[in-house]
Amino acid sequence: MPPDIEAQKRAAATRALTYVRPGMRLGLGTGSTAAYFVEQLAERVRDGLNVLAVPTSEATRAQAERAGIALSSLDETPQLDLTVDGADEIAPDLTLIKGGGGALLREKIVASASARMIVIADESKWVKALGRFPLPVEIVPFGAMVTQRAIEAVAVRAGCPGPAPLRKTQNGHVFVTDGGHWLIDASLQRIADPVALAAQLSAIPGVIEHGLFIGLACTAILAGPAGVRVVERA
Repeated sequence: MPPDIEAQKRAAATRALTYVRPGMRLGLGTGSTAAYFVEQLAERVRDGLNVLAVPTSEATRAQAERAGIALSSLDETPQLDLTVDGADEIAPDLTLIKGGGGALLREKIVASASARMIVIADESKWVKALGRFPLPVEIVPFGAMVTQRAIEAVAVRAGCPGPAPLRKTQNGHVFVTDGGHWLIDASLQRIADPVALAAQLSAIPGVIEHGLFIGLACTAILAGPAGVRVVERA
């Protein structure tokens, strides 16, 4: 990753910190940009900021624990004030594709339990239409090939046909999520109607969740060569 992209991710995370207030219950996202937010939040905590956080993945939990951030769970803290997370693609209406890091199910549960969700990213994640980034779909392992074919059929009906292979690790094994599920990465190129596609994917037996985040993000913080800009959902 070019150093300037990493600097942009860090800048977006820095701006997101301005939304954090003492005593807040926070959802901590997963991924490279969210990791910068956790890192900087930890610095504020060491300086005396009092917050309680719910992580969206085991990786984020480990990072936050090492950094000394007080952690909870959604069972203990079911209502959150703010979630800060990254995204793989952000459309102008703040519909998102998430799940590149494999944590989409927990990310969506935490975001749904939050009064507000802020998404942070570098400018390359801002797109006119979703779909160039492969859409992650979390599935149960049982009957995976049947579910895979159903996902591909739904994509055809939605006007965005494309292959939907199982995600594999670098050593060729099937990628397993923190919840013990598998992931399909559907290469759809352009999703004309994310709402319709989301509904059709959710109706497939075997699909646990999909990476279309609709109506969840309230604010996008985007960092680019010209600086940081903030987009609010209408």
